[in-house]
Amino acid sequence: MLPKPHPARPELLREWEAVFGSPPPSYLSVRFMRKAIGYERQCKVKGGLSAVTRRTLSQIAGGEDVRSATPAKLSPGAHLVREWNGRSYQVKVTADGFMMDGREWSSLSAIAKHITGATWSGPRFFGLKDGVA
Repeated sequence: MLPKPHPARPELLREWEAVFGSPPPSYLSVRFMRKAIGYERQCKVKGGLSAVTRRTLSQIAGGEDVRSATPAKLSPGAHLVREWNGRSYQVKVTADGFMMDGREWSSLSAIAKHITGATWSGPRFFGLKDGVA
């Protein structure tokens, strides 16, 4: 079976408008347009980048160092400890989320809100990001 021939530039221009809703910049190459159209279609079918990945890429594009922009990876079995208002809170990382005081939690932010009564970034509250209070 022979491979399908690649569409010519005029056809790609029409495809680009159909996918992105506006014409492409005139300087884009056929090769780039083909890849961008394919990626956009894949994102619509399978979902795009995660919010964490988008945020990390945005921070790096803004000049932040790659190591500091990359979120901490927590492995199941890890323990996080945070003292708040004279009490020490211990959180265990599980395969499905987090465990504190015998209760399962889906996010560190939910735990931080439970502890403080205010909306916090869970990773920041537990010292996984700079700027911990």
